[in-house]
Amino acid sequence: MEFHEKLQQLRKQKGLTQEALAEKLYVSRAAVSKWESGKGYPNIESLKTIAAFYSVTLDELLSSGEVLTIAEAHQKQTQSRYRDMVFGLLDLCMVLLFFLPLFAVKSGDSIRAVSLLSFMDAPIYLNIAYHSVVIGMTVLGILLLALQNCTAAAWINSKRNLSFVCGVLAVLLFVISSQPYAAVFSFFLLAVKVILQMKRD
Repeated sequence: MEFHEKLQQLRKQKGLTQEALAEKLYVSRAAVSKWESGKGYPNIESLKTIAAFYSVTLDELLSSGEVLTIAEAHQKQTQSRYRDMVFGLLDLCMVLLFFLPLFAVKSGDSIRAVSLLSFMDAPIYLNIAYHSVVIGMTVLGILLLALQNCTAAAWINSKRNLSFVCGVLAVLLFVISSQPYAAVFSFFLLAVKVILQMKRD
């Protein structure tokens, strides 16, 4: 008997509806429906809760093939969360441009380095562009860290692409505006993301 059939059988033996079971397990009714229709499996924590609720072992709930499937899914989810955390931290590092002296300013015959907060010599449109990129990537970093449990398909499918696009735009902006230190800093952050993504593939 497959997991979804066992789950349905155990629920009916207890005389519970899907809604009632969902309340007992602290999950949504849609999650229970998905599990019982064989369209997905619970995560490890939910499986432990189900086993405890029905007073059965995980071995009684799952076949060896299902255990392998769940373990692989759990590993992928863990790797994805780790990657999201690193992407978020890298994007959050852009806030350092406000404080690190990585912007070049001509002062007579010499060039001195200042932070973005002290950088007043650029045209207004460049200053707006610099601030927009840095603030935008900082906010994106915060979102990547805060929304790790978000299951919205649009967010899941676009979050890393958005991080890549913002990183590329930052590098291009600093290269085109002749800010080599800021460009190298941004390129380093982008390179780490690329390496992480290549390791996944």
